[in-house]
Amino acid sequence: MPYLGVFLDGRGFSSTEIGELFALITLARIAGPNLLAAIADRTGKHLKCLQLGAFLTFSTFCLAFFVNGFWPLTISFAIMMMFWTAILPQIEVLTLNCVHAHAGRYSKIRLWGSIGYIVFTVLTGLMIDLFSSETPIFIGAFVLLSLFVATLFLTEPGHDPSINQVTESIWKKIHHPVFYGFLLSAILLQVSFGPYYGFFALYTRDLGYSGQTTGWLIALGVAAEVLIFLQAGKLIEKVGVKWILFLSMILTAIRWYLLAVLAQHWVVLIASQVLHAFSFGMAHSASMHFIHHYFGKKYQGQGQAIYASVAFGIGGAAGNYGAGWYWDQGQGAEFAFTLAAIFAFCSALTLLMIPAKRM
Repeated sequence: MPYLGVFLDGRGFSSTEIGELFALITLARIAGPNLLAAIADRTGKHLKCLQLGAFLTFSTFCLAFFVNGFWPLTISFAIMMMFWTAILPQIEVLTLNCVHAHAGRYSKIRLWGSIGYIVFTVLTGLMIDLFSSETPIFIGAFVLLSLFVATLFLTEPGHDPSINQVTESIWKKIHHPVFYGFLLSAILLQVSFGPYYGFFALYTRDLGYSGQTTGWLIALGVAAEVLIFLQAGKLIEKVGVKWILFLSMILTAIRWYLLAVLAQHWVVLIASQVLHAFSFGMAHSASMHFIHHYFGKKYQGQGQAIYASVAFGIGGAAGNYGAGWYWDQGQGAEFAFTLAAIFAFCSALTLLMIPAKRM
């Protein structure tokens, strides 16, 4: 994903088209997570849903080898994104069930995804320098095929029949000020990620950094994320979900502003990447902890799906579209990241309206 902008740029897309494509495929995240969630929660067959979704994700991603042009690529990536986001809640539910929602154990498992991310971002950046901007789709296909194969070796955690005895409606959980506040904060955070997800690799290239250097910078951010995952469980239990999220949003706002005004200095660029530990690592761990405990076992799959579809779907689409609109082939980079910092700050302010005891 960090190199999708480079891939599209290599195929002749303008920054506006890249932003529009990112926005349109991100909209698929609204429908995607709900495709399998209700079935998985009702049957308890989270693993079967994960395996089916992983196969369909790989299959549809491979369409990128055979199509070109704005709409063919947009449609193929959107279909892929729909299936991809359908399996993400199932991965989270399987993991949380295996560790019995223990925040420390969850974080220590989740960090291995970050380690894999480091390996492939560095490798992809190097391969782009050696070969071409088409490299990311070859590596992406390999990763997705490997994911499907890996799911075939997993086993389904024991299904707890007592969860079917819960009679409270999920709508009572959804229609509550606490959840609305959490969701609004998450949407604003994802809006702020628009310039980073869509244009960071192009931004660093415009600043004179090589593809391999960009790979190392992205890897540095994820390495910081790995380190914070090791401590996330203890920090969440000690400080609480609300204040962990609030701190993460404030640091994210600082991060985007540093990228806006001082990214030409490599020390500042490195510092901003280290803050990814909070922008994603701590924010993700705390959010997963909140959703799992807020919705309980019976509705955890649907709760994850609602969070993913609304926060990442609506928030991500709006952020990507806005970033593409203001980027202007790199001329609007400072304004785009400054606006991102404002959205992250507003995300933090939203959390102040939620009582800490309810999170």
